[in-house]
Amino acid sequence: MSTPVAVIGAGPYGVSTAAHLRARGLPVRVFGQPMASWRTQMPAGMLLKSTPAASSIDVPRPGHTLGDFCAKTGEGPYASDWDIVPIEVFIRYGQWVQQQTLPDLEQVRVVSVDRRGDGFELKLDSGEQVGARAVVVATGLSGLAQLPPELAAAIPDGPSATGPVSHSSQHHDLSVLAGREVVVIGAGQSALESAVLLAEAGAASVRVVARGSAAVGFGAPPDRQPRLRPPSPFGNAWSLHALTHYAGGFRRLPVPARRYLVRRVLGPLGAWWLRDRFHGRVQVTQGRRIVRATVRDGRPVLALRGADGQGGELAADHVLAATGYRMDLAALDFLGQGLRTGIVTRAGGPLLGAGFGSSVPGLYFTGLPAAASFGPVMRFVCGTEFASPRLARAVARTYG
Repeated sequence: MSTPVAVIGAGPYGVSTAAHLRARGLPVRVFGQPMASWRTQMPAGMLLKSTPAASSIDVPRPGHTLGDFCAKTGEGPYASDWDIVPIEVFIRYGQWVQQQTLPDLEQVRVVSVDRRGDGFELKLDSGEQVGARAVVVATGLSGLAQLPPELAAAIPDGPSATGPVSHSSQHHDLSVLAGREVVVIGAGQSALESAVLLAEAGAASVRVVARGSAAVGFGAPPDRQPRLRPPSPFGNAWSLHALTHYAGGFRRLPVPARRYLVRRVLGPLGAWWLRDRFHGRVQVTQGRRIVRATVRDGRPVLALRGADGQGGELAADHVLAATGYRMDLAALDFLGQGLRTGIVTRAGGPLLGAGFGSSVPGLYFTGLPAAASFGPVMRFVCGTEFASPRLARAVARTYG
């Protein structure tokens, strides 16, 4: 059986893209578990850092914003910048949008994608083989967790939620670490909120280790945003406004500039509402980087060093690396080797045209893999408003 377009992934970007493609009259098959990354790779009790206005999934039909969901289901309300959205509410919202716009979602896993003639062949874990003229990769964070090499060297079998070292994406229930001494690596929202949730779940002690000398910080609440700077979903700032509303121009910047901006803009910073829960509960070691990690008698031991050359060792029962995600084509192992070698990369991700198409004709990327071409807004749900209509228009122009 053949279909014009196959979308792989059923998170915010997959659902949004498929809805826009269907609105243009294109037959589409969508494969994946709804909101999978949000349900399995985020800790229970987490709150969204983004405001309600920046948390809606863009679809072409009106009536599907987070506010619409709240009005129709009685959740919330989540409307102002002072309202903080629990992850459980956002997951239910995402599932609601999927059910409303893609009731025929196929909850199967794509095992492989390979080139066949002028199209693609997809193999599903159900055993079915599917032909498609175009493929959209919208797999979210799956497989892209980043672990510092110093930590990775200490655990040849890889990180594990039950082992000495884990990645934050491996924990849905942080209460399994109750009663234990935990070191959290990182200084972003994921690290700081995980540390707070660990302390609140009964960890014996929690310490955050961050490289920067003043790395642990928190954003300004809504009433302290700069008044003379333009608004954006992430705060009032000229740079954030430009990166959000003019993402199309980002891919024209030099490669070094794009790589720098993707890594540094909207970088490590805790949400304003986390500050009071953090102080007094979590210890902090700043200005120290990991130079070596070992495991002694089942306990991880970190050798740390600062810019001043001073160092020391830090031992714990468990190390949780909240060190984010990074695009890595090798991690998308469902893409056949022939496809992956044909994908040109720049600035840490696939090189994409204005319509999100890669160097392999008919193969498109959206969400986090598109950040190297369109900027850091692609790491957030509000990026669907920019990405999905443009991608759908480009696919319809070629395959409609």
